[in-house]
Amino acid sequence: MRNKNKELIVHSTIAHRTRGSVLDELNMSAQDRLELKLKADLHQDILKLIRRKRIAPRQLEKLFDIPQPRVSELLRGKLSLLSVSKLLYYGHLLGAHADIRLKASTRNKKTALGEITPPRIPLSADLPLAR
Repeated sequence: MRNKNKELIVHSTIAHRTRGSVLDELNMSAQDRLELKLKADLHQDILKLIRRKRIAPRQLEKLFDIPQPRVSELLRGKLSLLSVSKLLYYGHLLGAHADIRLKASTRNKKTALGEITPPRIPLSADLPLAR
C-alpha cells in the first residue's frame, strides 16, 4: 500500500496461535466461558432451524413475540443480550427439542479438587461371601 507521497507502507501483523477454543483464551471465569459456549451452540442450532424452515425476520417477530430490534440482535449473534433459557425457548418455538447431556472431557480430566478417578467397581473377589 502506498501513501500520497508514493512511499511504500508496510503493515506488520502480530500473530497469536490459540490452542483449542478461542473462548478458552479469553479473560473470563470458567463458568462464564462455559455459558458462552453453550449460548453459541444454541444460537448456531437456532440459526440452522431458521434457515432450514426459511423463516423471515417478520415471521420471527410474530413467532417469538419480540420487536424487530430483538430479532435483528438474535440473527446477528448478540449473545450477551440473550440468556440460555431464552435461547432454549426460541428453539422450542421453532419445534426443536433440547437434550442437554454431560460427558467426561477427553481433554482435561482435572478439576479444582484434583485428578478425577472413575468409581471403583468391586470385583466378585472383593464382595463378602454370603453365609
